[in-house]
Amino acid sequence: MDKYIARQPIFNSQENVYAYELLFRSSADATAYTATDPDAATFSVLSDAFLLFGIDKLTGGKPAFINFTRKGLQQMLTTYSPEQSVVIEILEDIEPDREILDICRQLKQRGYVIALDDFVFADQYRELIELADIIKIDFLTTPVQERQMIIRRLNHSGIKFLAEKVETRIDFEQAVASGYSYFQGYFFSKPETFTAKKLVSLDTQYFQLLHEVRKTDIDFARLEELIKGDVSLFYKLLKYINSVYFGLKRPISSIRQALVLLGQHQIECWLTLLILRDIVAEDKSDRTNELMNTSNIRAKFGELLAQKMNRPELAAQAFMTGMFSLLDCLLNRSLTSILQELSIHNDIKQALQGADTHLGNMLALIIAYEQDNWQAVSHYAQSCSVPAKWLPALYLEALEWSVRYCRQIDEQPE
Repeated sequence: MDKYIARQPIFNSQENVYAYELLFRSSADATAYTATDPDAATFSVLSDAFLLFGIDKLTGGKPAFINFTRKGLQQMLTTYSPEQSVVIEILEDIEPDREILDICRQLKQRGYVIALDDFVFADQYRELIELADIIKIDFLTTPVQERQMIIRRLNHSGIKFLAEKVETRIDFEQAVASGYSYFQGYFFSKPETFTAKKLVSLDTQYFQLLHEVRKTDIDFARLEELIKGDVSLFYKLLKYINSVYFGLKRPISSIRQALVLLGQHQIECWLTLLILRDIVAEDKSDRTNELMNTSNIRAKFGELLAQKMNRPELAAQAFMTGMFSLLDCLLNRSLTSILQELSIHNDIKQALQGADTHLGNMLALIIAYEQDNWQAVSHYAQSCSVPAKWLPALYLEALEWSVRYCRQIDEQPE
């Protein structure tokens, strides 16, 4: 299933990009917001930006303005994204009652930037204005005199003003002269829509993982086992951790390493994002199921092969290599573009690209056996110093593990 998200740049007075606003889109050719459920649209933009597209790819490390509904604020969705990456844009139809004001204070204490969207001055917004960092003024609907009045009345408070729907050079020059700091609109750039393939996953597994994460003594081995058989979940974990905001210092070579680097709190944040978005298997085609099953078998086959070769240090990387060996088919994208986005160990990247290395030859051996290409099996078995007689038993064990894993997931109570 394809997913869509649009971004529109926000510029400063020097016409350099300061940030991007991320916008919900229902299709590749949609030019405006068309969602019937604003809450679902907020969840979609937030989770897809971090878990599917990659926030760093969308914004290049600049802040992302995201619209939040009242429900989104109530559920504190923003606590599941890094403070420096998201600007909380409070929609104009949200009543600034005591609950909303308390939530905004908590967000400010956490370090979030708060912007007020489509602002129109009224006494009821005074307390909310005191919490705001940025106020957005719609230049299409707000008369010139009112735009200037808002600046004069609030300019002393340290708030930055953003002129949105700036359509002409005259609009831009008037905004600069009036004291606006940021600018957004068709004069600069129309929203650009991005498309990504959404990988299906096993939704009941999220709750199993969340249950494990919330234990006092977190069991990383158990978490690793739950993630191992699901290429979709594994991919989402790497997309999340690979965000520039987590300061990844070295490439990932195993699931355990990724989990330990994230830590208990961020793992819980990641899982909560998945659950809130309710990423359920919408693409249940036979093709997708078979690709995922084959990925599982290849991963376990590689792990078992490394252990049998007395190369335990290769087991985790062999598993990871097998699991990602069909990612280009699952995502309908080139392997090169996918690998550019994932900070996985270079040995794994080389193996996936067919390199003549230990991991590369192990993957080639697995694929040759899978395809009944006995000449290639003989060649790669010799390269790996593996007796070919081992392979049937290892393949059968990998197949049984994949079947058992899927059955365990299916038997979990709803």
